[in-house]
Amino acid sequence: MDKLLNSSKNFDSKREDYLEWEEYFMATAFLAAKRSKDPCSQVGACIVNENNVVVGIGYNGMPKGCQDNNFPWGKMSEDPLLNKYMYVCHAELNAVLNKNSADVKNCILYVGLFPCNECAKVIIQSGIKEVVYLSDKHCLKASTIASKKMFDAVGVKYRQFIPKHSKIVIDFNEINENPMTQLPETPIKDVKCQNQLATEHQEICNNLEKILL
Repeated sequence: MDKLLNSSKNFDSKREDYLEWEEYFMATAFLAAKRSKDPCSQVGACIVNENNVVVGIGYNGMPKGCQDNNFPWGKMSEDPLLNKYMYVCHAELNAVLNKNSADVKNCILYVGLFPCNECAKVIIQSGIKEVVYLSDKHCLKASTIASKKMFDAVGVKYRQFIPKHSKIVIDFNEINENPMTQLPETPIKDVKCQNQLATEHQEICNNLEKILL
């Protein structure tokens, strides 16, 4: 109780430091990226419909059924069959294929890295209307230039996400550290309620005895 009284938080009005929609969606993409086993690039994608509902999430990884340990994760081999590029599915593709809606038409895709040309094709074909990305570090690569060329040709919008927070911390202990208790510290003694429960319990026992006899 002392901790609650000394807290500077106002528990009588809404929080002002909550995540805005776009930060939430990009954070979801980055959290999904944590599932990737790629040692070099971990990318996540999050698809959101017009009602701000997440309808698809994906990250870069091997196709379903392809054991991660049986395929290469490197990219420096002279043999193309020993490089990951021949096998890995990108986050954008997986997000579209993992959709939980009939389609993703007119949706917005949030992704950590600007889509490559192959993912751009999937984005266009699926009807996604806008791409929001965080990094465009491969902007000089032919694959990225090709993506933008296709997006411009068909009218798919793209823009860079500028975060208000450089870091979002997920603390699993936070749920237990909230000083504002949800229930009274001691149970409320309601004699009338207790008597009613006792009566209902006795009726259930009597009915069971009749069934068993």
